[in-house]
Amino acid sequence: MAWRASLSRNVKEIRFLFCQSSPASGPAREFVKKNYGDIKTRNPTLPVLIRECSGVQPQLWARYDMGVERCVRLDGLTEAQIDKKLEELAKTC
Repeated sequence: MAWRASLSRNVKEIRFLFCQSSPASGPAREFVKKNYGDIKTRNPTLPVLIRECSGVQPQLWARYDMGVERCVRLDGLTEAQIDKKLEELAKTC
């Protein structure tokens, strides 16, 4: 997971959107609980936003330079797959 240390080089902001109670958002909630500390420790200046909204499908947003944003839907993904999606977004410019 060495890529996590360089996350803030390409990404200017990360946003997790998920429902507080829906089963579809469960893996996203668990991913944030388990990995938020590590991500912030390795990238202390990177804004990592957690947005909870009733009924929303789980999503991961990455904002890059010039306001470019990319979204990945997280419904149906495991925690390991969510980690892989974050890695893909981190390597995208």
